[in-house]
Amino acid sequence: MNYYFVEDDPIQLVRRFNDALNAADVDGMMLCMTPDCVFENTYPSPDGARFEGQPAVRAFWEEFFRGSSRVHIVIEEIFALDDHCVMLWRYEWVDPQGQSGHIRGVDVYRLRSGLIAEKLSYVKG
Repeated sequence: MNYYFVEDDPIQLVRRFNDALNAADVDGMMLCMTPDCVFENTYPSPDGARFEGQPAVRAFWEEFFRGSSRVHIVIEEIFALDDHCVMLWRYEWVDPQGQSGHIRGVDVYRLRSGLIAEKLSYVKG
């Protein structure tokens, strides 16, 4: 797979990924991730589902966007140390009946070679 960029700044990489997520741009999201990436979802509890490798992670996000309306992740706080980045977020949505809602959570990212190798998501409540 050809990547159009490799980001040296972990915070900018995670922001780029989040911008693609907010645009429902799965191709853009996957360009930020390693071929052997791992994503752990917040659901189902208590551990969430685990997806390994670009095909599985891509399939999750494609299905997610098919069933989600007006998704938006607001970054509340973000910081990085070495090969990890932590992002506190607020996930906002509008359901099919037009009702808005939100939850708050945190993602722990592990980075490798300027790309996201692992995204572990946790949620309040």
